[in-house]
Amino acid sequence: MSKANLLDRRQVVSTLLANRKDVVAIGGLGASTNDMCAAGDHARNFYLWGGMGGAAMIGLGLALAQPKLPVLVITGDGEMLMGMGSLATIGLQKPANLSIAVLDNEAYGETGGQTSHTSAAADLVGVAKACGIADSRAVTTMAEVEAFAKAVHDVSAGPRFANVKIDSASLERILPTRDGTYILNRIRGDLGFQPI
Repeated sequence: MSKANLLDRRQVVSTLLANRKDVVAIGGLGASTNDMCAAGDHARNFYLWGGMGGAAMIGLGLALAQPKLPVLVITGDGEMLMGMGSLATIGLQKPANLSIAVLDNEAYGETGGQTSHTSAAADLVGVAKACGIADSRAVTTMAEVEAFAKAVHDVSAGPRFANVKIDSASLERILPTRDGTYILNRIRGDLGFQPI
């Protein structure tokens, strides 16, 4: 795909979260968490700090524990490559309420912008399909992002996976709190549970 045709990451994330209703969103390490916060901090945003490769598994755990709630993981290609084995577990467990959106800029943004494996041989959509996630798609237009955002609310037809090709623009970091206890207790409270 031409670098000129790539999607704006902040517009993609804003669209995914625009009509979120009761969606619980998990942000992967780095830029995806910043993008979620830039779209608007929310009590149902679960930001990861230092959990490289763990976003999809945290999403799986939450989806299994709360099967009536839509769960959306928003992560980057580098983080998804690190946790690629999680796709096999998700494909086996088949949580119908779990959606994963990978923001794929074909670079490791957190470590200096080195080219990631998705720029060459790694096909994350193919991996997700091979792991049993039948609804796996490559997303290259905002219309496709909007369709995926609507599908996130269907808690009976997942899991679903989208690899969204985005630009590699270096944007201002909009940092949410890094207080893990606060983040955890805030989401627990919003879901009706006592703080830990």
